[in-house]
Amino acid sequence: MPAYSDDSSWASKPAHKRDFEWSKTSEPHKPRNKLIIEEFPEIKALMGHDPATKYKIFVAFALQVFLAYQMRRAPWPIFFLMAWSIGGIINHGLTLAMHEVSHRLAFKSFLPNQLLGIFTNCPLGIPAYASFKRYHSDHHKYQGEDEIDCDIPTWAEIFFFRNTLTKVLWVFMQPLFYGFRPLIVLPKKPKFWELANWAAVLCFNGSIWYFMGFRSLFYLLMSTMLGMGLHPMAGHFIAEHYTFIRGQETYSYYGALNLFSLNVGYHNEHHDFPYIPGSRLPEVRRIAAKYYEPLPYHRSWTRVILGYIVDPLVGPYSRIKRRTLEEKAKNRIKVS
Repeated sequence: MPAYSDDSSWASKPAHKRDFEWSKTSEPHKPRNKLIIEEFPEIKALMGHDPATKYKIFVAFALQVFLAYQMRRAPWPIFFLMAWSIGGIINHGLTLAMHEVSHRLAFKSFLPNQLLGIFTNCPLGIPAYASFKRYHSDHHKYQGEDEIDCDIPTWAEIFFFRNTLTKVLWVFMQPLFYGFRPLIVLPKKPKFWELANWAAVLCFNGSIWYFMGFRSLFYLLMSTMLGMGLHPMAGHFIAEHYTFIRGQETYSYYGALNLFSLNVGYHNEHHDFPYIPGSRLPEVRRIAAKYYEPLPYHRSWTRVILGYIVDPLVGPYSRIKRRTLEEKAKNRIKVS
């Protein structure tokens, strides 16, 4: 896909002087949701939890713990190959299962979803679910909003990661940026569920270390770091909202890796209908094909990563931002 070919003056600027693409309109998903529901009210029947989600999580959890046990004596080359390949797919898949659970799509009620979210988090080795849920809610409600949507890179990222070599480093370090950016952009006081999340994951880590040894715990941590960095599954971080075409804010992906990611690739459909589980998003696209087929989409997350790295006109600044909230409303969100 061509990137920014419509703006030669913008493209002629050095990367560190490029700005985000600022929009004067609200995010596109709520209006499209309204239009689709009015024309295809049967889509409402797709909303609600998917009982199969918890079983998928249990299988992935058990397999990853089994592999962690097997890796305690594996040669280092095999260890890192497994952590990047199979372990990386599983742990990245578990992060996307956390995403699904954060939308309360595994159970009907709040408490079982919270407990399952923390359970899903345990093999990742890094407490994340409860905090992710709070920030991800802001991302959906206020997509692109300056100072609120922590999915968007900071100015420091624009300045430092502006050429092919540094963009490789940025992709490799995505887990760190994804985890620590909210603490800089929109710090929030930890609440009960975050403390419970930390306690559960630290206890799980201690149990793995005690019963299996440090290498098993290290395998889980490396599966997370490598699986969320320079890895095909991590292409969704860039594919979802980076503007490979100016003005196009959200992109879907219709490739094979949706099998391991609970269909998070159906991202336009997901943002339009965040309370429809991933297993039913293909049906959303089928029903409302007239709305989705004209939209640009990705076929390969690997190609997205390579395109992001080598295209001189794509970088951390390739996002749409907006200022639609008053300062009072922003302050309320910051303490929520």
